[in-house]
Amino acid sequence: MTKILVIEDDDDLRNIIGEMLGAENFSVVEAEDGDIGLELAKEELPDLVICDIMLPSIDGYSVLYHLREVPSLQTVPFIFLSAKAAKADTRLGMELGADDYLTKPFTRDELLGTVTTRLAKQVAVERESQKKLDDLRENITYSLPQELRAPLNLILSYSQLLLDNYYNVDPEEAIKRLKDINYSGKCLYRLVQNFLLYGELTRIQKDPQQLKKFQDSKETSLPRQIIEEVARQEAERANRLGDLQLELQEATLSIPRSVIKKIAEELINNAFKFSTSETPVQINTLFQDNTFQLFVIDRGRGMSAEQIANLGAYMQFERQSSSQQGSGLGLAIAKLLTELHGGEFKIESISGQQTIIHVILPVN
Repeated sequence: MTKILVIEDDDDLRNIIGEMLGAENFSVVEAEDGDIGLELAKEELPDLVICDIMLPSIDGYSVLYHLREVPSLQTVPFIFLSAKAAKADTRLGMELGADDYLTKPFTRDELLGTVTTRLAKQVAVERESQKKLDDLRENITYSLPQELRAPLNLILSYSQLLLDNYYNVDPEEAIKRLKDINYSGKCLYRLVQNFLLYGELTRIQKDPQQLKKFQDSKETSLPRQIIEEVARQEAERANRLGDLQLELQEATLSIPRSVIKKIAEELINNAFKFSTSETPVQINTLFQDNTFQLFVIDRGRGMSAEQIANLGAYMQFERQSSSQQGSGLGLAIAKLLTELHGGEFKIESISGQQTIIHVILPVN
């Protein structure tokens, strides 16, 4: 049975609302002030909250603010009851995360209509979230073994070769194989680190206190040299130094060097991975309108509008037909890091021709 928490200090109105909802087979929990309402919300975990703005102890805005700090209650639909109809009051409530308003006096149809609409939207949101979770699970199941298999196979086969021919293998050949083993080991390490990092970033994104701590970095960085070093390293790793084109401007960012480096590594690695040799990979930076802008442009296979819209972790586009495999974590991590630092992450692409990734970071 759907559970609704009603927080209202007017006993008569609270009882009327409870009777109206109860008659529609809703389970109703009632609270006469904000403090009691908060405690009941944490204990009962309602499916929807109806709350008056003007309350004894703490007001409705404070109730909403504190509810949104509780992970299990962050997405619960919240409807304000108010005798006020001022736009400023509505705006403040919406900024805090309210879903709707009911202005007193209201009719039974208005109450039930608002409640029904919000519950239906919540069901749709949860259904979409479940679909994304199912897609995520499916893609992890597919992509992780694919990502692990290639470097593991190389490590196992080359190490076995060296063990079987320890006394006969040519020293130069041994060094070459050992370098391949070392490179494959680094690939595996990077993959594991990316999986862990993505999990940590998504956790930070959902925790307001952790997010504030993450964003309150006092470290500054000069991104031009960082990006140039990363670009040359990735180009050399791909044996494509001749394809690299750099046009870089400088700025001072209140973002840690490690963050700038990680964003650049993932985007530039992706550009070389999904484009072919002897096609240019352009890395441009621009200081404009109090923002630092990074462009990574390749002439690879590109992405469709649907693929861009569905960008997420573990989403390897056209994974069945592409010879290049990947978990899709690189773009997802770069996007998350950009947005967690107050920036914008944009992708423009023509499938089969070109991809432009545009990162915009604030200059403080």
